Amino acid sequence: MKKLFLIIPIIFFLNVEELKVISYNIRYNNPNDGINIWENRKSTITKFLIDENPDFAGLQEVTFSQLSFLTESLKNYGFIGVGRDDGKTKGEYSPIFYNNKKYKVVSSKTFWLSSTPEKVSVGWDASMERICTYGLFENLSSKEKVWVFNTHFDHIGNKAREKSTDLILKKIDEIKSMGNPIILTGDFNLNDNDSSIKKIQSQMKDVLLKINKSDTHYETYNGFKNMIESKRRIDYIFVNNIEIKKAKNIHLKTPYGGWASDHHPVLSILKL
Repeated sequence: MKKLFLIIPIIFFLNVEELKVISYNIRYNNPNDGINIWENRKSTITKFLIDENPDFAGLQEVTFSQLSFLTESLKNYGFIGVGRDDGKTKGEYSPIFYNNKKYKVVSSKTFWLSSTPEKVSVGWDASMERICTYGLFENLSSKEKVWVFNTHFDHIGNKAREKSTDLILKKIDEIKSMGNPIILTGDFNLNDNDSSIKKIQSQMKDVLLKINKSDTHYETYNGFKNMIESKRRIDYIFVNNIEIKKAKNIHLKTPYGGWASDHHPVLSILKL
């Protein structure tokens, strides 16, 4: 009987599955960014992703040229996603990179944040097309399945952000009954006191909900400025059916002394 009690904890420990997830707006390839052009930042960003070796990385503002560089550099990763301008390669992607040594894609899809989500479209008062990419991934070893969503909300339209929140939560609600863990990453262009963020927090766990504004790493938007006058946390990771072990915002700089992007990455360690 004593032997049985010794075996059970060991079996339980072996079944624990940890996930590392990153959300990162890498800033699109803008030739007018001066010292902060993509060419001066790309090696820092790829090194960060390689060193952190996440299971999933939801990236935003990724143009096709950047996507090509990332897929070439991140040898152990695949991605899902399409360009928002044509549903193919044009315009920014909100891709989900996944460790293809550990996971395979069961299904994937991209929808537009609009009243006609199944086709290329601009929603409500948004300034441009906005999308959400999501997929169901299966762990090659444990066969555990997990849903991952990644999005980038509009920076202008208040109604668009409200409606986009409702649309994504509706999509998530449709798959909740399957019981799989759910992860939502993204640049929401919303401060964490906004009613739309509060709505998401009421249905999902914000991995950094308890971060204090006095924390020197509180903000996720920097605008390529060294000094931040008003702290803005607008990039998030939300989860369902997953335990949050650790989470933080990372302030990453290039050898040129500037930020690696005009946003800081969010990183979380999760336990299934």
